[in-house]
Amino acid sequence: MSKQEQQNNNDDNFFNKNPLITFAIFSVAVILLFKVLVGDGTTLEGSGAAANTRTKAVSYSELKNLVASKDVRKVEIGQTYIKAFSNDGATVYTTRIVKNDTKLVEELDKQGIEYTGFSESNWFTEMFGWLLPFLIIIGIWMFFAGRMQKSMGGGLLGMGNSRKMVNSEKPKTKFDDVAGVEEAKEEVQEIVDFLKYPARYVEIGAKIPKGVLLVGSPGTGKTLLAKAVAGEADVPFFSVSGSSFIEMFVGVGAARVRDLFDQAKKDAPSIIFIDEIDAIGKSRAAGAMMGGNDEREQTLNQLLAEMDGFGTDTPVIILAATNRPEILDQALLRPGRFDRQVLVDKPDFQGRVKILKVHMKNVKMDDDVEIEEIARLTAGLAGADLANVVNEAALLAGRKSQKTVKQQDLYESVERAIAGLAKKSRRINPKEKKIVAYHESGHALLAETTVGAKKVSKVSIVPRGLAALGYTLNKPEEDKFMMQRHELWAEVDVLLGGRAAEEVFIGEISTGAGNDLERATDIIKSMVQTYGMTDVAGLMVMEKSRHSFLGGGVQATREYSDKLAQAMDDFIKSSLEERYIAVKARLEEYRGAIEDMVALLYKKENIEGEEVRQIILDFEKEKGMESKIVAASAHIEDELKEDASMTRMKEQNNPSQEKNDEK
Repeated sequence: MSKQEQQNNNDDNFFNKNPLITFAIFSVAVILLFKVLVGDGTTLEGSGAAANTRTKAVSYSELKNLVASKDVRKVEIGQTYIKAFSNDGATVYTTRIVKNDTKLVEELDKQGIEYTGFSESNWFTEMFGWLLPFLIIIGIWMFFAGRMQKSMGGGLLGMGNSRKMVNSEKPKTKFDDVAGVEEAKEEVQEIVDFLKYPARYVEIGAKIPKGVLLVGSPGTGKTLLAKAVAGEADVPFFSVSGSSFIEMFVGVGAARVRDLFDQAKKDAPSIIFIDEIDAIGKSRAAGAMMGGNDEREQTLNQLLAEMDGFGTDTPVIILAATNRPEILDQALLRPGRFDRQVLVDKPDFQGRVKILKVHMKNVKMDDDVEIEEIARLTAGLAGADLANVVNEAALLAGRKSQKTVKQQDLYESVERAIAGLAKKSRRINPKEKKIVAYHESGHALLAETTVGAKKVSKVSIVPRGLAALGYTLNKPEEDKFMMQRHELWAEVDVLLGGRAAEEVFIGEISTGAGNDLERATDIIKSMVQTYGMTDVAGLMVMEKSRHSFLGGGVQATREYSDKLAQAMDDFIKSSLEERYIAVKARLEEYRGAIEDMVALLYKKENIEGEEVRQIILDFEKEKGMESKIVAASAHIEDELKEDASMTRMKEQNNPSQEKNDEK
């Protein structure tokens, strides 16, 4: 057994875990010892008996005869016993009291024999009566201390102990279990090498980073990657949540930080992983105006001191994860503490394929499953979302008593993840069903006939989620990390297609387009404020970009005049009106296709993207129109060819300028 294990066993023994019980046992033992050694002189023989006195038990009647014959000189009467002392003092007669007999006292008075009372309680009963209230108080204290112990990690007398909140293990996770984050794995690979072979780096003089901060959206695999680093290096892994350091008692968090680092140093080489470090690492500048001297700040100061407390040759690496890097204290991010920030981003197409394969490894999949198709449908989903998609598909297959998971199960699982659970029991009246059918058909038609829009994957009028009575799923042709202006306008047109279809085909609008109008307004507003794509503010940025992995974030400060704000409002309003008129004209042009689409939706409730495109192509062929679907696809191909051509011309005509640009 190692010294560390022996130390842990010593720390975890009964007396260290239960200090209050230990104190009570010690107190009782001391009192018992004192009573045994000293005594209190209240024995049955009495305080007046000689050392060689013998005790003799007699009957009550015999005792009365002894009194009548004056063979005793003194009588002591207790609660249940009577003691009588012989004239020579050599014998003490004892007997039990007979209830309701008052003649004994009269006889004692008659014979002139001295009598008195005595207490029969011994030292043990006296001690128990004295200790009982004290034990009750200790019991109440221990009850409340145990209740608080769960949230304080060690109870009232062990508040600074972090052992009960730290998950210490040697993970079995490897890099092969982490997919879709290849760049992040490369960044942390040298951490594994340092933990395995620290002498190699120390001899050269290289300084390995003390800390690595993993940043990314929720569910992208930050914790899994940290476990994989420890699993590859085969070292102890101390994981703890940042919120575990914060308590209402001042100094508790700092004590827990010290205890955590002491454990890691004893088991070095090791890894400390602090999840959600923003709970303790929030910038102190925000609280500077109000003093800021709170428990969180003291905990952060202790963390900074501990990270400076061991050298770069100490094989202890600190990994931390957060999805709010913008609020972390700058002292925490400086070189020498968290030297590196590794982005664990949402996976691209190939990454999603690899992640799906990892999660499908232990699931019986049917031969018809096309992983690439599912990866295309799940653009924008994180690794945790993809794991949930596979698991939901397996649950659906099990519910149907299938032997394997089929492609249709995965399709249904993707729709659940994106649009919510299908509400098949929700019955909408025919009027609302008609409105939803025209609304979703309008979205689908604009998506298929507008250059730059995402193509339709599925149209449904089955209610899903909390509020959606229908939905149109769009599938991007490829992963995109930026959007051009015509693509943003195309998205606005698609969003307006639902409201426009209601007005054109039903003659009255409804509340179903509320979210569509909100998103369309936000797109145009961003084009004005952030992207500089309009003439309202030109290239001036009206709102600074605040990147947040959680979305939303702090409300932006207004940094423009009222006149410019009015111009922006006028532009947004006029742009929406112009696009709305153009969308209605497109719907009028394809009126027959919309009617066919609505009829098919009434019949099947769900239609695939290929069916939507076929309806539009049949209508265009019937009317002798130029196909806008083909034109949209051709535009994309021409755009790619044009970009490639311009790149080649630039390389041929001005190679020196290209080199300067690279520099």
